[in-house]
Amino acid sequence: MGKIAFVFSGQGDQHPGMGAELYEQYPAAARVFELCDSIRPGTKHTCFSGTAEELMETRDTQPCLFAMELAAAAVLRQLGVQPEAEAGFSLGEVAAATDCGFFSLEDGFRLVCRRGELMQREADRCDASMAAVVKLPAETVQELCQKIENVYPVNFNCPGQVTVSGLSAQMPALTAAVKAAGGRAIPLQVKGGFHSPFMAQAARDFEQELRKANIGAGAVPLYANRTGRPYTGDVVGLLSEQICSPVRWEETIRNMIADGADDFIEIGPGRTLTNMIKKINPAVKARTVFEYLEDRKSC
Repeated sequence: MGKIAFVFSGQGDQHPGMGAELYEQYPAAARVFELCDSIRPGTKHTCFSGTAEELMETRDTQPCLFAMELAAAAVLRQLGVQPEAEAGFSLGEVAAATDCGFFSLEDGFRLVCRRGELMQREADRCDASMAAVVKLPAETVQELCQKIENVYPVNFNCPGQVTVSGLSAQMPALTAAVKAAGGRAIPLQVKGGFHSPFMAQAARDFEQELRKANIGAGAVPLYANRTGRPYTGDVVGLLSEQICSPVRWEETIRNMIADGADDFIEIGPGRTLTNMIKKINPAVKARTVFEYLEDRKSC
C-alpha cells in the first residue's frame, strides 16, 4: 500500500475567485478563511473578489494562497483524507509546515503574512523577475546563467524545466541565450527575483520572526525545499534559508516516491505541481484537490 502525500503550491497559480467555491460548500474551509480574515482583514475579499494584478503583489499573494490552501487541506481532513508525507513549493512549504503541525493555523498565517511583506520589500528594492526555462537540461541552464551577471538558476522543477531569477535588465540576454541553445524562457507571473541572493535580507529577517514562533512537532514527514529531504530539526534554518536558496523540487518528489509516496494531491488553486510530478514520474498518481473532490462526488 502506498502513501498519500499533500503538496502545497507556491506563487504563480493564484487567480481571482480562488477558494470561493470551497468557502461556500464546506464549513471547514469557511472556518479557515474566517480565522485568517480576522487576523488580516481583507484576505477573504482579495481571494474572492481581488483583481489578478492585486493577487500578483507578493504581500497579498502569500497570505491569500496560504488561506486558500489551508482551507482546502481542512476540507480533505474533514473528509477523512490523512497525508502520510507533505511538501510545499516555496511559500507552500510554510502552508505544509502549518498543516503538518509545526505551527498553529494562527501562527502559520501570521508568519506567512510577514514573509510576504519581507519578500515584497526586497522585490521593491530591486527590479528583478523570474522565468521558467523549458526544453533544456538543468546543467545547460546553469551554464547559461553563469555567463550572465546577476542571473541565477533557482527552482529545479522537473526534467526539462528550471526557473531562473535575475535582474529584469538581464533577462532579455538570458532569453536570447536560451533560445540559441534550443530552449524557451517563459516569464512568470511574479514580481521579484525569489530564491536568489536578491532575497538574502528577507531570509535573515524572516529567521528572526521564526525564532519568536512556537514550533511544534510535525505529525508527518515534511520534505524541505532546501535539501529535498525530510526535516530532522532546524525548522528555523530550513524555512528561512529557502527564501534565498534554490527549490529542489524534482529531488524532493523523487525522494518522497522512494520513501513510499505514490498518491499526490496538490493543495492549491492550480495544477502546476501536478503537471511537474507527472513529468518526474508518470507512474505515480497526481491530481489537484479539486479533481480529488470531484472524483469523490462522482463515486
